[in-house]
Amino acid sequence: MAACTMDIDSTSLKTALTLYAPGVVFANVLLQQLGLPLPVLPTLLLAGSLAASLPRLAALLALAVCAAMLADRAWYLVGRRFGTRVLAWMCKLSINPGSCISQTADRFGRWGAWSLLLAKFIPGFSAVAAPLAGVLRMPVPRFTLAAASGAALWAGLALSTGWLLRHQVDRALALLQTHGPLLAMTAALLLALWLGSKLWRRQLFLRLAAMPSVTAAQWLQAQSWEQPPRLLDLRGPALIAELGAIANAQAVSLAQLPRLVRPWPRDTHIITLCACPHDATAARAAQRLRRLGFAHACHLQGGFDAWKTLQLAETAALQAQLQTA
Repeated sequence: MAACTMDIDSTSLKTALTLYAPGVVFANVLLQQLGLPLPVLPTLLLAGSLAASLPRLAALLALAVCAAMLADRAWYLVGRRFGTRVLAWMCKLSINPGSCISQTADRFGRWGAWSLLLAKFIPGFSAVAAPLAGVLRMPVPRFTLAAASGAALWAGLALSTGWLLRHQVDRALALLQTHGPLLAMTAALLLALWLGSKLWRRQLFLRLAAMPSVTAAQWLQAQSWEQPPRLLDLRGPALIAELGAIANAQAVSLAQLPRLVRPWPRDTHIITLCACPHDATAARAAQRLRRLGFAHACHLQGGFDAWKTLQLAETAALQAQLQTA
C-alpha cells in the first residue's frame, strides 16, 4: 500500500512539474538573462527530463530561446543607447563584478559576432556580451542571428541532456517524496555556499579596485612634470576602434604588460586606464605593475569616461576663451 501511494504521489508530482515546466522555463531563463542571480541549468535539465516527446522538447527549446533573445535584445538596445555607462551600472548590481568588458571586447575583436555562440557558456562573458554588442554597434541582423544561435546551442544542450536522462526522473521524484526535507536542506545549503562564494569574490574584487588611483584632474596636472607619467590604455583593440584612441597613450593587454615594461626604470610613474566597471582591468594592471617593482603605478579613476569628460571640459573652456578674446 505504501509503495502504491508513493507511485501515485510521484506520478502526481511528475504531472504537476510537466504541466508548469514551459512557464517555469520561460520565466527562469528570462529573469536569469536579465541579470538576476538565478541558477537556470537545473531548471533546463529537469524540464528536458520531463519532456514526453521530441516535439515537447522542441517547444521547450523554442521558449528558452525566445526568453533569452528578449533579454539579449533588451540589453543590446540599452548598450547601444547608453554606451559603456550601462556596463558600469550592471556591475554595481552584479554579484560578481570582476568580469571586465575589455576581455569581452577582445573576444569580439578576435571572433566577431560569432563569439556570441559561446557567450552563454562563459561566466562573466554572458553578462556583458549583449550590451557590449550594442556599444560596439554590431549590425542588428548579425547580432540577432549569432545570439539566437548561441541561445539555441546553450539551452539545447541542457534540455537534451535532461531528455537523455529522462528514465531517471521517476527514481529521483520518488527519492524526493521520501527524503524531501533532507534534499531541500541540502539544496538550500548548496545555494548558500554558491552565493557565499560569489559574495566573497565580490569583496576581493572591490578590495582590489580600491588600490591607489588618481583622478583625471590629477593626471592632467602631472602632464606638466619634467617626466610625465606613462599612460597605458587597456581597453582592447575593439573598444579603442569604437570609442577612439587617446593621444600619447600606449595600448596594451594584461598578457603583454610584463614584456612591455621590462626595460623601463622601476621609478617610472605609470597610470593605467580601461573602460571597465570599477576600473577592473586597469586596477589589475596597476597591481601587477606594483608586483613587478613599479611602486608609482596606479589606475585612473573612472577610466575612459573620466578622461573623455575632462577632454570635453577642456575643449569647452578653450572655446569660451576664444569667444571672449
